[in-house]
Amino acid sequence: MILAALVAVPFAAGVLAWIAGRWSDRWPRWIALAGTAIDLALAIALWRGASAAAPAGRWIAELDLPWIDLLGIRFHLAVDGLSVLLILLTGVLGIVAIAASWREITDRVGFFHFHVMWVLAGIVGVFTALDLFLFYFFWEMMLVPMYFLIGMWGHERRIYAAVKFFIFTQISGLLMLIALVALYVMHGRATGVYTFDYEQLLGTPLSPAAGWWLMLGFFGAFAVKLPLVPVHTWLPDAHTEAPTAGSVILAGLMLKTGAYGLFRFVVPLFPSSAAEFAPVAIALGVVGALYGAVLAFGQTDLKRLVAYTSVSHMGFVVIGVFAGTPIALQGAVLQILCHGISTGALFVLVGALQERLHTRDLRQLGGLWPVLPRLGGMTMVFGLASMGLPGLGNFVAEFLVLFGTWQVSPIATAFASVALILSTVYALWMVQAAFQGRTGPAMDGTTGARDLDFREMAVAGALVAAIVWLGVYPQPFMDTAAPSVEHVRAAAAISREMP
Repeated sequence: MILAALVAVPFAAGVLAWIAGRWSDRWPRWIALAGTAIDLALAIALWRGASAAAPAGRWIAELDLPWIDLLGIRFHLAVDGLSVLLILLTGVLGIVAIAASWREITDRVGFFHFHVMWVLAGIVGVFTALDLFLFYFFWEMMLVPMYFLIGMWGHERRIYAAVKFFIFTQISGLLMLIALVALYVMHGRATGVYTFDYEQLLGTPLSPAAGWWLMLGFFGAFAVKLPLVPVHTWLPDAHTEAPTAGSVILAGLMLKTGAYGLFRFVVPLFPSSAAEFAPVAIALGVVGALYGAVLAFGQTDLKRLVAYTSVSHMGFVVIGVFAGTPIALQGAVLQILCHGISTGALFVLVGALQERLHTRDLRQLGGLWPVLPRLGGMTMVFGLASMGLPGLGNFVAEFLVLFGTWQVSPIATAFASVALILSTVYALWMVQAAFQGRTGPAMDGTTGARDLDFREMAVAGALVAAIVWLGVYPQPFMDTAAPSVEHVRAAAAISREMP
């Protein structure tokens, strides 16, 4: 029942935090923090058991209960190495999001933490659901609390950003629902068994045309969530207007549900269609990596700058998944983890800067390092991680993606490498514009802006330790992901002979 607890504990903690918020603003924070810590502890227990897991394709833990037998729907949860790593990331960034909101959120504190825990429960459900109907249920469930987090606790244009986020994700989710139901019907007609069970749907006989359309339905939903160019336009607005916790969860976790969908569903369920579509997907990933990096350099709002770096980095995930080689797939998994940590940390630091100076406009900043040295130092570390400095996790992830993709498409690898050069430009410029040079207008009338305190330094320091660990010794994470990577590679059989 550990899998059911992974979903139930954060939701129950959220309800309890909402109730406790009637009497105190302090208790909801501690209740939410405790609930997330319990989930992280459960994930660590699963991770420790991952080394004893059975061969590729087998599950570390599984829960399969009847639900709606008439339609072949079951409450089927399971985790493999990939799921465990993503649940670990959810626990870590959940704690970071709650800690970052400790002083920022002062209005309806209990209700706020209810929505944070609700969205975390939905994300964990996405990473564990092995029944496609249940997966879709969690997929849609996590959108509602994020809509309210942006719309109720966001910044100036929060309503516009929340509605745009919801429209994009809802329409793409409906495309997946149509494809999901069509796959259910086609499998039933071919085998006589109507089911939404993932393992039974693997290998469903499909015509080439049907396989293409169904694959595109799933791919479209996951491409929007990643997000992939050209369906990325909701992301900068959502990040800009969301509270810090919302930005951390969006960038660090919700985007990863799209990447997880590519790994778990698009490639294994539709291997031949995915193989034919791979050159297009890799091209879209390269375009996203370059476009996001160029747009990041053109931003004056720090949050929008970091948001566009997400578009760039997630392009590498798409490249790695559809390259299909073991090295590229391992690089994509590491990129998911490293991007969640580094970008989540940058959003926390931008939120801390806005809390102190009430602006994110780079034109108003400058010369902050003497006043805020700890904030400047942490921003520089994660800026260097974002640009792929050796010794930090992003370097290993992107190197593996490029190395593995070279075997499939040297041209795509060459163009994607340019994005690494561009990331150096926007990362160093971000630090220089905000913390170096002359003191900007934002400091006018400010007698002594508060630097990062102990709580904030503890959060940032833990994330530094994580990104260094991934950069210096990523082998434990690669070992955990290896059976999942091999399962995807074997199921997909993606052709290596692309131009």
